[in-house]
Amino acid sequence: MMKAESTLNRPKNQQLRFSNKQKSDFFPTLRQRVEDYFKDNQYKKQADYRMFVKTIVMLSLYAVPYFLILSGWFSPWQMLGLTLLMGVGMAGVGMSIMHDALHGTYSSKGWVNRLLGSSLYLLGGNVFCWKTQHNVLHHTFTNVFEVDEDIDTKWILRLSPEAPLKKYHRFQYIYAFPLYSLMTFSFLVKDFIKVFQYHQKDFKVKVKSDFYKDLSVLILTKVLYITFALVLPYYVLGIAWWQVLLGFLVVHMTAGLILSVIFQLAHVVEGTTYPVPDETGSLENTWAVHQLYTTSNFARNNQLLSWYIGGLNFQVEHHLFPHVCHIHYKPISEIVRQTAAEFELPYYEQKTFGQAINSHIRMLKQLGRA
Repeated sequence: MMKAESTLNRPKNQQLRFSNKQKSDFFPTLRQRVEDYFKDNQYKKQADYRMFVKTIVMLSLYAVPYFLILSGWFSPWQMLGLTLLMGVGMAGVGMSIMHDALHGTYSSKGWVNRLLGSSLYLLGGNVFCWKTQHNVLHHTFTNVFEVDEDIDTKWILRLSPEAPLKKYHRFQYIYAFPLYSLMTFSFLVKDFIKVFQYHQKDFKVKVKSDFYKDLSVLILTKVLYITFALVLPYYVLGIAWWQVLLGFLVVHMTAGLILSVIFQLAHVVEGTTYPVPDETGSLENTWAVHQLYTTSNFARNNQLLSWYIGGLNFQVEHHLFPHVCHIHYKPISEIVRQTAAEFELPYYEQKTFGQAINSHIRMLKQLGRA
């Protein structure tokens, strides 16, 4: 067995902070230019009619196949095809509706964001756990091992050079994609662990939320989801339990694969870095510069892909401006790219989706070697 232990020696719950030793004016300059873009064009930072149309399409793509299955009009093979379509819709809901809403960018009205953000429950997820892991940990300490849980070691996957290296990791570029398909399926178990972890007194960030309320919501929504996804189809259709379970797995594996791949192409690709805090918990750069070094775009000119995945191919812009709706990422990406070049900072991107996939595979190979 190969041995390559983590190089980190910091305390488990050490408080991290960003540095500004160079007194960088990058983000103040960029932020003003983006503000001027919205002001000059008289645009709001939230959604417009394009998002309303997309919301209807994505929810329909998820819900219509479900009700067609419950109708009992189709053969088992046809129903299996509909579950595949549901998985595509489930991923679309997560990327194009839930994601913006839970970042507060769908609407200027909080109740609208909370309502549409609750669509995460339709994926079997949990709002509290997702906002803590994604909005707080991932968006703040991107690619920092043992803080950004998106790059934590996941069973037999090594997604950070700081993670322990095992002999079997050399094959992870082969087995990674089947494991990615388990992403949303894992919500059903992982969220119960996370709700306890995030409320621990010594957790790495302070969580302003009530534990018993979060636990009650978690249990209630999981029960409702299992009823909706498994129990109701079983009793309505009168088919074998394994057929219902197979359809359930197809939905989640389809959605999980899509969601995992899209998120991995933003951070676990060639070029992006994995910053390590010093002994005092200080990171080398400012928060905004940190985002440039740890994040990559892909396929910026692919309009259909960008539409379906909710602009998540513009991850640089999303990380710098998480409170701006994704429909604005394309025009402001040129502002970000030009400003980064002006300050001699990186702007990582892969020109096509295929190039991004290949870069991720090469990165998995690199992370699988000593």
